[in-house]
Amino acid sequence: MGFPVLHPGRRRGASSNMRAALALLLLLATAQAAHRGRAYVREKVCQEYRMLGKENFRTLTIIANSRKYSNGTFEEIGHLVREIVSLAETCCADGADPSCYDAGSTALSVKSCSADSPFPAHPGTAACCAHEGLERKLCLAALRHPPQPLPQYLQPSDKELCQAFRQDPREFADRFLYEYSSSYSQAPLPVLLGSTRTFLSMVSTCCISPAPTACFLKEKLERKTLSLLTLTSNRICSRFSVYGKDKVSFSYLASLAQKIPTASFEDLLPLAEDAAEVSSQCCDSVAEDCMQKKLLEHTAKVCAALSARDGRFADCCKGKNLMENHFCILALPPAPAPKLPEASEPTNKELCGKEGALHATRSLFELARRHPSLPDAVLAKLYDSSGKVQGECCSTKDPSACLDSKRKQMEAELPPLVEKASQLCGQYNKLPFLEFKKRLRESLTQTEPEASPPQLERLLEQRVSFASTCCLPDSPPLLCASKVSSGLGEVCKQESCLLG
Repeated sequence: MGFPVLHPGRRRGASSNMRAALALLLLLATAQAAHRGRAYVREKVCQEYRMLGKENFRTLTIIANSRKYSNGTFEEIGHLVREIVSLAETCCADGADPSCYDAGSTALSVKSCSADSPFPAHPGTAACCAHEGLERKLCLAALRHPPQPLPQYLQPSDKELCQAFRQDPREFADRFLYEYSSSYSQAPLPVLLGSTRTFLSMVSTCCISPAPTACFLKEKLERKTLSLLTLTSNRICSRFSVYGKDKVSFSYLASLAQKIPTASFEDLLPLAEDAAEVSSQCCDSVAEDCMQKKLLEHTAKVCAALSARDGRFADCCKGKNLMENHFCILALPPAPAPKLPEASEPTNKELCGKEGALHATRSLFELARRHPSLPDAVLAKLYDSSGKVQGECCSTKDPSACLDSKRKQMEAELPPLVEKASQLCGQYNKLPFLEFKKRLRESLTQTEPEASPPQLERLLEQRVSFASTCCLPDSPPLLCASKVSSGLGEVCKQESCLLG
């Protein structure tokens, strides 16, 4: 029984198999009938099945569906993979009836809609199953689980890896592909494919080596860049899938402003826009080297622009490996807030002018550089509120009156939120965890004297949960957006609250 690793070419350039694999992954990631021409899609799938062979086809089906249904169980993904591979094996055989594939995919959609379906559960399934035929298939194929908030995969020790591999190589590979692909489901397909391929190749090589320890050490060093690329691109693309291009640009701008607050808006905005462009071009691309190439080009731009201005950036940019340099820059903590002159607020005319969004972004940039501990989750909420206010006010008959009213409201609501979030994240990032929790408990006892012990404990846990999840640079955006209100308390209670 073959070990399911794509061959040939472990670390060399794109092979025909790799290109075929990526083409197949595109097909698996879309509806079987997405082209509205079922025979055409059948021919494409069968072409890839014959080119790759059953084992490589199966391997890629595990990756694609673990990525797509990242909250499904190993057993559920296994059921789905067996059905897809069986469909290709049966309907791509010489002499198979031309209607075989369409009939098989229809049966698959019927099985997905049954009450005892063995496939990954999805809350949108019922709505899809209300349709019939092609519409149902397209609807089911478009379903996708939201990504896991943070990667869950923990690599076992070398000894544990080899024990599992020797016990059952195929089971080991299947489970690894499932766990790794579902954990890093937002990494671009080519990155995920390359990372899983080289990992399985490393295990199959080192576990039969006469010197496994030395072998693993050498192979892990060779894989380091690819491992960092997987981790980083998963984080980048998770944020992009939630935020979109404009908000990703702002998020990156705010992060840079907090790391190097002496740099101007004009210095940092082009770098933030470039980072957003990398996400936009590469997160959904099947070009084999898109993410690595564009990310390294972006890192070179950051290093060229900021190394001379800040010693910490210069230290990160000294390395010869640009991927490691990029990871180093991402991990830089915020710099202490410098003494800056008071920032000028944009006028109502500017906010409703052609470059209104740019003026609003500049205003939030000034807030971020003055509050280095303010987390991304709060800044993202402010970005959304700012856009909402502009959208509401600039389309009214009297934009100035509307903006003046909203500005007064924001002036009342914003300071307590900024102060609370900055203090919480500042202490969390500075203190050991137990000391942080102790001080937070003491602070809450003073600021909430009316609260009962159970209420205090609940408040404490809310704030601790927010801090431990959302004060970190790689905080999960969807989860943290929901934690802003509960984790920081009720900053404003009225229904019209701009920050609610």
